[in-house]
Amino acid sequence: MDGCLVRARSRGFAERLTSQETLELRVIHSISDIPKDDWDALVGPDGSPFVEHDWLDCLEESGCVGSSRSKTSGETEVGAGPTRHASGWLASHFAIYRQDKLIAAAPAYIKGNSEGEFVFDWSWADLAQRMRVPYYPKLIMAVPFSPVTGERVLVAIGEDRDGLTNMVARAAIDVAGKLGAHGAHVLFPRDKEAAQWEAAGYMRRLGVQYHWHNAGYATWEDFLATFNSKRRHQIKRESSQAEKDGVFIETLSPERITPEMTDAMYDFYLTTVDKFSWGRRYLNRPFFELIASRFKRNLAWVVASKDGAPIAGAFNVQKGKRLYGRYWGGRVEMPFLHFNVCYYHGVRHAIAHGLEAFEPGAGGEHKRPRGFIPTLTHSAHWVEHPRLSSIIDPFLEKERVAIQQYVDSGGEE
Repeated sequence: MDGCLVRARSRGFAERLTSQETLELRVIHSISDIPKDDWDALVGPDGSPFVEHDWLDCLEESGCVGSSRSKTSGETEVGAGPTRHASGWLASHFAIYRQDKLIAAAPAYIKGNSEGEFVFDWSWADLAQRMRVPYYPKLIMAVPFSPVTGERVLVAIGEDRDGLTNMVARAAIDVAGKLGAHGAHVLFPRDKEAAQWEAAGYMRRLGVQYHWHNAGYATWEDFLATFNSKRRHQIKRESSQAEKDGVFIETLSPERITPEMTDAMYDFYLTTVDKFSWGRRYLNRPFFELIASRFKRNLAWVVASKDGAPIAGAFNVQKGKRLYGRYWGGRVEMPFLHFNVCYYHGVRHAIAHGLEAFEPGAGGEHKRPRGFIPTLTHSAHWVEHPRLSSIIDPFLEKERVAIQQYVDSGGEE
């Protein structure tokens, strides 16, 4: 793959590398400019649902992120392409073609801030400001507002995945410069892919999430049997509270995701993001409506009802053998309602359906005593300014050691 000629094109700029084969790297400012079937063929049945065309397109069409379709939503154009959007995310997707056939792609965005990324680099930006060197805008290879591990470079079956990933890693630095960005950051790639970005000169970072893994449980009781007596009693007490309070919790089938239920789920989402000072309304009602229409196949929404009325819910997504928890909210405060809607019901669902894993979202050491184990997440970072990079790099080395030790210990301090 190193011998390929790559032409990178974004609104008029092009770059050529000496080669024997011609590939074209296009920077696309709207996912809708790429046919859905072409993009999803790269994702495949085992790929993350959050990099599927429908999920990304709903974010753009609803205006939650910017694209070339949303000129009225606060973006401007400078140089090669748009560089600002009210949400801080502006679509700049990579698409690699061989003779007009899409063979690889990567969801990518130009960012003017660090909102909605879940790999926190605010201190790096503050340091850059004190050093009087630019940090924003930056190029991000990620899914907006979704701290979910998955492939970041999507590659067609039969193509050289390693070679194309390496190509994108090297090209991203140049494209970032062409787009006026001062860094390139890859968020939540898989371990192997993160190593490839690191080999291409990016700084590697580790993080921690708490995931549930199915150890062959046939029943909920099998799962409970893995805990000591004290912990098992605690989980039994918490997980039985909903029934004692007359609350019924269920996962909705796709045909039951009605407009009324969509409105309820959006309201649940708002109750959580509006409750905390750090909460942000990254998603809007049109996004929920679009997802409920186009993405039902992957939705596993959880709803808790009392006396026939929804009182809480969790926005879960399921694909293949994995369940993902994204958002939750409730209209009432009840003991252990959060744990039951967001965690225990998801585990029960995963066991009943033979799922391999349940990823309930970022953060939360309170998940660990409830059967969710610390699991490594990855990111990779290239920072334009060499002195800033030289300060960040040793910090990341120490951070990696500490995080690896924590995960190796099972989360025991």
